[in-house]
Amino acid sequence: MAITSANQLELLQTAEAVAREKMIDPDLVIQAMEDSLARAAKSRYGAEMDIRVSIDRKTGRATFTRVRTVVEDELLENYQAELTVAQAKQYFSHPEVGQEIIDEVPPVELGRIAAQSAKQVILQRVREAERDRQYDEFKDRKGTIINGVVKREEYGNLIVDIGRGEAILRRNEKIGRESYRPNDRIRAYVKDVRRETRGPQVFLSRTDPQFMAELFKMEVPEIYDGIINIKAVARDPGSRAKIAVISNDNSIDPVGACVGMRGSRVQAVVGELQGEKIDIIPWNEDQATFLVNALQPAEVSKVVIDEEAGKIEVVVPDEQLSLAIGRRGQNVRLASQLTGLDIDILTEAEESQRRQAEFAERTKLFVDALDLDEFFAQLLVAEGFTSLEEVAYVDQDELLSIEGVDEGTAGELQARARDVIEEQNRKAIEAATALGVEQSLFDFEGLTPQMIEALANDGVKTLEDFATCADWELAGGWTTVDGARHKDEGILEKFEMTLEDAQALIMTARVQLGWVDPSEMEAEEDEEPVEGEVEAEV
Repeated sequence: MAITSANQLELLQTAEAVAREKMIDPDLVIQAMEDSLARAAKSRYGAEMDIRVSIDRKTGRATFTRVRTVVEDELLENYQAELTVAQAKQYFSHPEVGQEIIDEVPPVELGRIAAQSAKQVILQRVREAERDRQYDEFKDRKGTIINGVVKREEYGNLIVDIGRGEAILRRNEKIGRESYRPNDRIRAYVKDVRRETRGPQVFLSRTDPQFMAELFKMEVPEIYDGIINIKAVARDPGSRAKIAVISNDNSIDPVGACVGMRGSRVQAVVGELQGEKIDIIPWNEDQATFLVNALQPAEVSKVVIDEEAGKIEVVVPDEQLSLAIGRRGQNVRLASQLTGLDIDILTEAEESQRRQAEFAERTKLFVDALDLDEFFAQLLVAEGFTSLEEVAYVDQDELLSIEGVDEGTAGELQARARDVIEEQNRKAIEAATALGVEQSLFDFEGLTPQMIEALANDGVKTLEDFATCADWELAGGWTTVDGARHKDEGILEKFEMTLEDAQALIMTARVQLGWVDPSEMEAEEDEEPVEGEVEAEV
């Protein structure tokens, strides 16, 4: 192919046609043509030459030029594209480094291979421009709903025409029983927009919980206007979902607004989600109240929250157990996702059985340790005493408040409890000493002999060992792996050691060892906001 006057205008027409089809700037296509022609010319004149091509934007005439740049004598490397200051004197009276000498060269005729190579360069540059344009257009639409038309299916994934580009709906992002044919209209959530070298850059989803939230925003004007807020969403795509809402206007019922007249609003969302059943739940700041709402339609008798562990126990009537758990655990699983808590569901009978077991265990402790009869031990447990320490060191008036206990009996009880504790401490000290615990750990305030024995059994035998521990290693904690929470047992957890207590003890040990400056700790405490005050936003 030769660049002649006959096909000069054809270059411009081709550039405009491609730009119009791909919805990109025509100048980008012409620049790609210039680069491709320059590459072809280099293969004709020599790869080391600096050959440039300029296409006139009005006439389509392609001008081929050879460019040589003036460089310092010692920097001359490529004599085909560079020349020294001395050599440039034949072109300039006072040549300077950086000046360019431009000579026009005859146009080249493109052979079959060169023409194919030029075509590939143009296509590649056009694809890059198209992808940049698509990314720039859709990057701000992440987190919104988009409409499209199904183009084709590839290995279960749908390629969707979204107007000025393509998007992909992966098979694991489709609602289970959905099927689409080419040219079907589809509505989906823009889950992500990424720069990719190949394939679609816009990733869609119909299973994401936020897809349902955005659908409600479209159907419920109060949500769109910010009068009602969606606080949490949980979905089992295609089957069931729960959405928690709250109203900023006391005169508007958030649940009723989302349901709509005769269920019109929620039914519109259900229809889009292929019949997915939706529970609309009023959100509440109180976790227990919110959880009771989240477990609807099951009735809840009692809620026990362990905030430190992030767990919650729910007691339900025996006949409500299957309803609370749901089919294949669906109801409790969605409630857990909605509240962000691990939920254990017990029946009233199971809770009663557990409480009886705890009652019997504490009764046996007092019978064995204090040499009491079973009735008197049960009386102590019923009054709320759970450990020997509570009996030994509680104010005597609390024991005297128990019916049938006089000062003599109370004194005897406390004396027995103290004797048992002292004997336990003595044995614990002997065991810890045998394990090689150093005196520095025994002298450290805040640790009982039983705690020191437990630490020694775990390899903590010096104050330095203790100071290197993490708070969760002592008090225990929770680790989330693949979305599931796992319990980490703490060395001192059985002694009811909290994370705050563990942090305080560890920092005290580090101060005693000189690892931490006490003044720095005081400064940090001063910077902490006082309870009831609000930190100012920066």
